[in-house]
Amino acid sequence: MKFLLYLVMFILLLNVFATAQSLIRDSCKKAAAKYPKLKYEFCVKSLEEHPQSKTAKSLEGLVFASTKNAVSKTTSLKGLANKILKENKYDVERPLRDCLELYTGAIDSLNQSLDTIKSRDYKIATMLMSAAMDATGNCETGFTKRKKPVKSPFTKENDVLFHMVLIPLAFTNMLDMNLPKVL
Repeated sequence: MKFLLYLVMFILLLNVFATAQSLIRDSCKKAAAKYPKLKYEFCVKSLEEHPQSKTAKSLEGLVFASTKNAVSKTTSLKGLANKILKENKYDVERPLRDCLELYTGAIDSLNQSLDTIKSRDYKIATMLMSAAMDATGNCETGFTKRKKPVKSPFTKENDVLFHMVLIPLAFTNMLDMNLPKVL
């Protein structure tokens, strides 16, 4: 009898993960078709690596998971900027401080977007996510648009973060399109 119970539980869990995987792949496929900068493989890999994505039952659930994933990455970059500043090994301090400030603002924007998603205010959520995504380019600009340009220590990670924020941004736009329009 216990074996039968375990078998049923296993099949149910397997079904939940299969459904989530299908949701991830379908959502990433639709988003990549609509937003050329969104890379399908990156989207799928990023979401499949995030435990909360695996239990998502809707596109909105994927928005929450991918936004939290972006918050985590931004927090990591903020920590890296802090570490580089404290080590005092980099020639230019100003762009590092700017990036630190930009990452702090991006974290705030992403967290606020989670609240607006809960209230289904998708337009504000996309504005907040766009602001967070802008932080990556603005950080890079601080290093490259100087009288004497220097190489940013964040270039690769900023590119990854840009794409990580693009995922919930694209999904949120898809949610907004699904809302019935009131005349």
